[in-house]
Amino acid sequence: MNVAIAAVLTGLIGLEREVKDKPAGFRTNMIVGGSSALILSLGKVLVENYIEIGLQDVIQPDPTRIIEAIILGISFIGAGTILKANDENKVYYLTTAATVLFSAGIGIAVALEQYVLSITATLLLLIINRVAKIINKKV
Repeated sequence: MNVAIAAVLTGLIGLEREVKDKPAGFRTNMIVGGSSALILSLGKVLVENYIEIGLQDVIQPDPTRIIEAIILGISFIGAGTILKANDENKVYYLTTAATVLFSAGIGIAVALEQYVLSITATLLLLIINRVAKIINKKV
């Protein structure tokens, strides 16, 4: 269920990116959010299984390492969206890369059953991507 919730929330973010015709849109953000929730949920199951069969003294389960691995993997995807123009000193799609990372964070929050935080973060990112751009242009 958490994977579906994460996919829906990050799908909203992806729709906003899709409307702006950015490289990482609807499907990418849904997959990032859903896969983050899935991987962390599986990590929780692994830790519980290690404890259940008595391996916690032999193998030190550390769920924070799973989060680190998710962030590292998603950062690689985000880096792939960033482009530097050859003829000018301008970089494109940094916001899209950051949005993909944010989607991973939302997926992680959902997997940790932080639903209010997940929904709030989704709304915050939508506001940032919509409203902040308008403010930035005016300033």
